[in-house]
Amino acid sequence: MKITKWFRGLKYIRVQIIIYYLMTSILLVTFMSTILYMSLSSILMDGELSNTTESVEKSGQSIQLYVEKLKALSNILARNPNTTSYLKTGDSTARGNVASLLDNVLESDEMLLTGILVSKSGRILSNDSHLDMKVSEDMMNESWYVDAMKGDNMPVLTSIRRQDFTMDKNTWVISIGQEITDQNGEHLGLIILDFSYEVIDNLLSNLSLGKQGFAFILDNQNEVVYHMNPAYFEDSLKAKELININMMSDGYDANMEKLIHHYPVSGTEWTLVGVSSLDHLVAARRQIVETLIVIIVLLFSMSLVIGLIIANRITRPILSLENTMRNISDSVAFAEEIPHSSYEVDRLRVHFNEMSQKIFDMMESIKIREKYLREVELKSLFSQINPHFLYNTLDTIIWMAEFKDTEKVVSITKALAQFFRLSLSQGTQMIPLTQEIDHVSQYLYIQKERYGENLNYAFEVDPSLNNILVPKIILQPIVENAIYHGIKPLPYPGHILIAVHQTSVYDIEITVSDNGVGFDPNIKTDPSETTIKLGGVGLENVNNRLKLIYGEGYGLTVSSERHKGTKISILLSIEIPTRS
Repeated sequence: MKITKWFRGLKYIRVQIIIYYLMTSILLVTFMSTILYMSLSSILMDGELSNTTESVEKSGQSIQLYVEKLKALSNILARNPNTTSYLKTGDSTARGNVASLLDNVLESDEMLLTGILVSKSGRILSNDSHLDMKVSEDMMNESWYVDAMKGDNMPVLTSIRRQDFTMDKNTWVISIGQEITDQNGEHLGLIILDFSYEVIDNLLSNLSLGKQGFAFILDNQNEVVYHMNPAYFEDSLKAKELININMMSDGYDANMEKLIHHYPVSGTEWTLVGVSSLDHLVAARRQIVETLIVIIVLLFSMSLVIGLIIANRITRPILSLENTMRNISDSVAFAEEIPHSSYEVDRLRVHFNEMSQKIFDMMESIKIREKYLREVELKSLFSQINPHFLYNTLDTIIWMAEFKDTEKVVSITKALAQFFRLSLSQGTQMIPLTQEIDHVSQYLYIQKERYGENLNYAFEVDPSLNNILVPKIILQPIVENAIYHGIKPLPYPGHILIAVHQTSVYDIEITVSDNGVGFDPNIKTDPSETTIKLGGVGLENVNNRLKLIYGEGYGLTVSSERHKGTKISILLSIEIPTRS
């Protein structure tokens, strides 16, 4: 029994309208929200990838430049005639000159810790008196010596002269070794420069990779050269994690939920890898989701309310007509049964068969009223938004997102959402003045973000008039006209002033003034100078709508002067006249 009642309830037109309206609204909002979320996420992801790539490559280039500088210094020492003379003969004068040159090189960079000159016979010249190196009369028998010669002047972590490797990074050094030969190519010795490991720390300190992001360096043997955590140097499992990351491709990794970028450091056998934790992207996505949820809830609530209003407006006349028809039983015509009709229509058919010729007159009256309602509905299309304005606004949001201006992206998106709430709303066409002012202020805020200093605006509104009812969306077309046809052509900043004041006991006046290029109202060679189309909605349409509501004595008044600006006055009545 309960199921039958529930099933019969679904046949009511009111219930069907609400269900269809809500389903359509939910599908549309969900579809648009998904597209918006995916588009904004893609834009933000591209920005994060660009930022990570730029940050990693700049740091890698800094390391590269520093290594090249040290290679140049070691080359100067290796090619100096005093160096080859000392290595060949052991001449004391040449030794002093080399020692002086070595001191000068080390003083040129405070991060250069040690310089060592080793001959193939085991003679050592260094600024460090506490050397711990294994030497012999024939250095070609020493493995570390031969490895340094074969290193092609590549930097190597942990100095080749250190025997113990501790986890204290303050003791770590990077060594660059270069073979020294005479003019005939005969091997004479080796020059070694040690610089502090702190150099790598300093050069990578400005990497912007997020709170959970990190950077590391591996050599061509997959040995860890740099990581801010020393544990990665002694824990093989941790080191393997870095090797696995190094094998991944550049870009976003969905499993790690991180961005990865590799940079091979030229002049070394190192690869710098940056791993970004996408903190900004995660926060931005969360904010987008929260905003979309709020918008969806608001739109769903509005859809429910509007659906109820529409359903009531549609079914109330039918129910009223049904009650009227029930009292008229002298009909001479009968209606056939309509299959699959709604419950209300079927009941109307039963009562219609009991009516007389009077129902025909009543139906004609209803048709006239419906025709009038359609005309009014068509006129309400004046509130449609200019697609060009929407495109430009979305383009501005994309431009700001590409430059990572998150705050402006959020603020302009909120302004656009607030603008849509009134522009796309249905129902009554009369709203409080404060809502109309808020609507046009959101529009001006968005345009201000596009035009910057080239557009300024101000409001002068008597607070006592805030609750006066005015027709919806009468200011935005006028302001849009002022921007595109008055201010946009200006070679200097434009200004718009919107003022509202009471002119009499019954009337108020709204003025929109600009300092644009203006026009001569007496010259009508171009009709667009007095009636300018705005995406199909012109000033004349706004004027006609006001006259339809208030009467012929109200509407728009335009005054303008070339090169001085335009002023449009809107005269409205405080009390809305009742029309039959």
